[in-house]
Amino acid sequence: MPSPEAPGVPASGAARSVLVAGASGLVGRELLRAALDDRAVATVHALVRRTLPLRHPKLIQHEVDFAALPPLPPVDDVFIALGTTIRAAGSQAAFRKVDFDAVVAVARAAKAAGAIRLGVVSAMGADANSRVFYSRVKGETEAALAALGFGTLVVARPSLLVGDRPALGQPHRAGEEIGLKVSRWLAPLIPANYRPVTAAAVARTLLQAVRQTQGQRVLLSGAMQA
Repeated sequence: MPSPEAPGVPASGAARSVLVAGASGLVGRELLRAALDDRAVATVHALVRRTLPLRHPKLIQHEVDFAALPPLPPVDDVFIALGTTIRAAGSQAAFRKVDFDAVVAVARAAKAAGAIRLGVVSAMGADANSRVFYSRVKGETEAALAALGFGTLVVARPSLLVGDRPALGQPHRAGEEIGLKVSRWLAPLIPANYRPVTAAAVARTLLQAVRQTQGQRVLLSGAMQA
């Protein structure tokens, strides 16, 4: 692994071009914000289903159909934070279309556009051999991304995510709220990798790890909270 770079300073001295998919989501919004604030990033391309109400001199938005992506602009790094829930998607098949098909399609299209580094938001417990459908799809997605041959692949597997979902128009999740309350009470007894982690911490750590990593790496919640 190369030595860490100073924040905001690219190793080559040349500013990078970054692509973010899923920028309207909890972690994706923070990834977009972090990339726009990063002095080492010259251009940020955001793949969106609908244009975001955001203007920035670095930002270029692309309205796309993730099931039929057009050729993408040349980029160095790609970050994918696409994801849904089976409840929101309506079926296991619809869930897979987002969390597997769309994620892999973006990665493949970005690699064809010249991307050499990939950072993706997965989930704790991702395992292609899991009996749990959600975890199995996440694991299969990770395996498919690893097979694409990126020089850098960093997978973030956060535990319970903390963030302002209502501000994004996302439905209230009662189970998530209960989990957060219990975690606050029991925090000293819960291993670091199982404690809730903020979406901002996931985004910040993933952005930095992609810059500093060669090869493949998995980030668990404990590392992202540090």
